Amino acid sequence: MEAFADWLFVVLWLLGVVLTFVPFVPATLVILLAAFLHELLVGFRELSLGSWFLLGLLALLAMVLDNLAALLGARRYGAGRAGLWGAFLGGLLGLFLGVFGVLFLPFLLAWLFEYLSGRKPEEALRAAWGTLVGLMGGVVAKVLVHLAMGLLVVRAIFG
Repeated sequence: MEAFADWLFVVLWLLGVVLTFVPFVPATLVILLAAFLHELLVGFRELSLGSWFLLGLLALLAMVLDNLAALLGARRYGAGRAGLWGAFLGGLLGLFLGVFGVLFLPFLLAWLFEYLSGRKPEEALRAAWGTLVGLMGGVVAKVLVHLAMGLLVVRAIFG
């Protein structure tokens, strides 16, 4: 049962890392639940209280970095609220259009909302680009934190 639990965690962790690239999927929660499920199956004997505390801090960091990176990228390139709302709505609608929708609809709606809010087309384009750069930066940051979360648990269970 222990080997099954160990490898189940690894599979779920890797799934969580992949899900990081899908907008609005709580990949951080998937990884935390994978660690919890592992510990439930082995009788809560492999992860220490300190490991759980560190996992919680890393999960919080993933959430903060994701939101902060999107905001900083958008602000750096001059995006306003309209662009952020456009990117958010584009991300939601993009889920129904597959990879193309997830990648391009946030950019297009950020541009459109910025343009409709009174910006010149080139200013709206710059703001939309910044929104996209920020969102992608947040994804990269979350992937790195998710890898750290998994490695923390892998080290505890296999080391």
